[in-house]
Amino acid sequence: MFNTLDDLDPEQRVLVRLDLNSPVEDGEVQDNRRFDRHAETVAELADGGHRVVLMAHQGRPGDDDFVSLEQHADILSGHIGKDVKFVADTYGDEAIEAIESLDAGEVLLLENVRMCDDELPEEDPEVKAETEFVQTLAPHFDAYINDAYSAAHRSHASLVGFALELPAYAGRVMESEYQANSSIATREFDGQVTMVVGGTKATDVIDVMNNLGDKVDQFLLGGIAGELFLRAAGNEVGFDLEGMDFFDDQWEANRETIESLLDERGDQIKLAVDLAYEDETEDRGEIAVANITEKDRPYLDVGSMTVDEYDPIIRDSEAVFVKGALGLFEDERFAVGTVGVLEAISETDCFSVVGGGDTSRAIEMYGMDEDDFGHVSIAGGAYIRALTGAPLAGVEVLKQD
Repeated sequence: MFNTLDDLDPEQRVLVRLDLNSPVEDGEVQDNRRFDRHAETVAELADGGHRVVLMAHQGRPGDDDFVSLEQHADILSGHIGKDVKFVADTYGDEAIEAIESLDAGEVLLLENVRMCDDELPEEDPEVKAETEFVQTLAPHFDAYINDAYSAAHRSHASLVGFALELPAYAGRVMESEYQANSSIATREFDGQVTMVVGGTKATDVIDVMNNLGDKVDQFLLGGIAGELFLRAAGNEVGFDLEGMDFFDDQWEANRETIESLLDERGDQIKLAVDLAYEDETEDRGEIAVANITEKDRPYLDVGSMTVDEYDPIIRDSEAVFVKGALGLFEDERFAVGTVGVLEAISETDCFSVVGGGDTSRAIEMYGMDEDDFGHVSIAGGAYIRALTGAPLAGVEVLKQD
């Protein structure tokens, strides 16, 4: 296990890696759950008298959302209730001067780390530790804290290099995410363990099901991945229509594995019995899978009968894990599946983890209380890797002696 903030000596100058990567709309950075979560770590450090310097990324070079972190500093200030200074530099003279001038309890955010040539691409931690970026900044700090669990599957300089040069610790987000997302592999549950799996990437679903087949009693499928499994079961769904690019390529890449999973673990896998679509009046329509003779329209959610079948399975479970949405929940017409399973989980006294891409956003969008879930993850790729048993580079370096 790694050291946490509980092990940190008092009054240190600390370099803290956060993940504040957020949607950007018309040039405006959007506030989201990540700011609120990371605010706990930042506020604890500042209130403890540490000099706090923050690193984060936004977008990738060449993308529309590759912007400065100046707006992020203002948003984070609102969450921690104190000023977050910003410097439009990462490890140059301006950044070093700002770092050295910090007083106890003050907070500074450096510029987007992906504006540094040394941050990307992914390389071994030992290589990243020798970069100019790390070698220049590290001597100005007493400790490094990684709180960016959602980016911990990346071997980038700010995520793995500093941990080899400084005493390294996990922040509160890193600590809680790691414990919750690793629990399916590390905890023993006496009762039924259920996993709701959906989303758009069949490979993710397959890897999770292959890795966790001996630990999960029931897989409840939906989304594009669920439709591909229905296709493998002999139903006339899971095909691309004109203008689509969701199903056929994934089918060719994963067909044998999907068919093998159904053959070997069919008693563990529950598939949708009905699907929802947009009807001629632009309302929600539903059709039983058994009645589909040809795919002539997109299916955008599992149907109400499917939710009725999934609901008691969830309520009878000791633990429920969610990876991916069962439908296009951003459209209220097609949120029945995703919201239905989340509501069942929230009303059940079970251990639960909700994560995978944007799925957790449905909790806030549809007025559910995050406190009714065991853990709501802000991680996407890292959550998937944890479920599939793959190591996370940013976590592994924290474990080093």
